[in-house]
Amino acid sequence: MTIRLEYFTKEDFEQLIGWIDNEHLLTNWAGSLFSFPLTMDSLEWYIEDTNDVKDSSAFIFKAVDTESGKAVGHISLGGISKKNNSARISRVLVGDPAAQGKGVCPAMIKAVCAFGFRELKLHRISLGVYDFNASAIRCYEGCGFVNEGLQRDVLKHGDEYWSLIEMSILENEWREQNP
Repeated sequence: MTIRLEYFTKEDFEQLIGWIDNEHLLTNWAGSLFSFPLTMDSLEWYIEDTNDVKDSSAFIFKAVDTESGKAVGHISLGGISKKNNSARISRVLVGDPAAQGKGVCPAMIKAVCAFGFRELKLHRISLGVYDFNASAIRCYEGCGFVNEGLQRDVLKHGDEYWSLIEMSILENEWREQNP
């Protein structure tokens, strides 16, 4: 499946809320950033001051299937440091069940990295992924991200603790894959 990234707007709120239909998925997607259930009001706050190439610390995208024109996923690039030329990928979700397992996640990661390295002139892009999310870890490794280590028991969900794997890719590593 081929996708393109488009800015996530208020018109996309209902779809995202529909995709994130349980607390486990919400926590896996956003950590402690939101409470379940996801609401229109919480998403209003989420998109404030985003998507301005000259003056934003975050860019929030939906992934759109180029053939159908339908949104199939969500991804953000935030924590942008102009001083360090770095940013962090977060809130990655292939929300449309029909799109899962069809290469949407790698396509989103590659597209957001292209945006970060080409448009924003970044040097480093990082992300965190919970250690039980094997398919996401495979996706990120396949896109060239390097495992930098494990943060143990960083989040409590119910009666269990979740550990987070930190990963990153540097501009020169990305350019070797994307000449």
